[in-house]
Amino acid sequence: MNAERLAIEEISFVGGSGATLSGVLHRPPERALGSVLMAHCFTCSKDLHTMTRLAKALTDAGFAAFRFDFTGRGESGGDFAKKTLSGNVSDVVRAATTLVEMGFGPCGILGHSLGGAAVLLAAERVKTVRSIVTVGAPSDAAHVKHLFADSEEALLRDGRAEVTIGGRTFELEAGFVHDLETHDVLAAVSELDRPYLTVHAEDDTTVPITEAENLHAAAGEPKRFIRYAEGGHLFGNRTHANQMADDVVAWFSETLT
Repeated sequence: MNAERLAIEEISFVGGSGATLSGVLHRPPERALGSVLMAHCFTCSKDLHTMTRLAKALTDAGFAAFRFDFTGRGESGGDFAKKTLSGNVSDVVRAATTLVEMGFGPCGILGHSLGGAAVLLAAERVKTVRSIVTVGAPSDAAHVKHLFADSEEALLRDGRAEVTIGGRTFELEAGFVHDLETHDVLAAVSELDRPYLTVHAEDDTTVPITEAENLHAAAGEPKRFIRYAEGGHLFGNRTHANQMADDVVAWFSETLT
């Protein structure tokens, strides 16, 4: 039987809204040095290449990696239209609890884009997390509204509307917009008491690098800021993705082992 297949396990757990969420646990061949929980971006899934490449790099370095789908995305249950950032934060907390209950630690946590905002907001509620990384994350949760600016008026007027993001159409409820305004990501970053790495590409047109600069400035020590000339928002180029993965692995190797 394929050893790589044996090292990958599908995990189901209950998310913050009560829906059943889908996750994939990658186990290294030997005893894990630690574990890393991975949270994907707004309209992505755990199977985005950014997540799968990072999971492989982490596992190759001896860490267990746990990537999961937020409520209403990928293979997870729930209604995406009812999505809120508060709900994502609760999903992160439940996922981290699941990882700890499986016996993996010490634990790191990584979030991409709005998933990065979610892990920063969840950190206060997940004391078992010892190190945090965000990739292409916003310093202001409301920044995500620019992705559906053309539909925001209809969304707020009608309570529910179709929005187009990245060429794909989704339904959202007005509660998503209202909820964004209740979160202060920079305040959460300023209260972190654990090592924090922010990673961002200068050519990211979805979340500008100034957002990462704000996050880094707000954080206390120990912290690090790694910026790349290229990589975009998704680090789709293999060379850029590999460099980013190497830097993330090096950070967790330093802060979790």
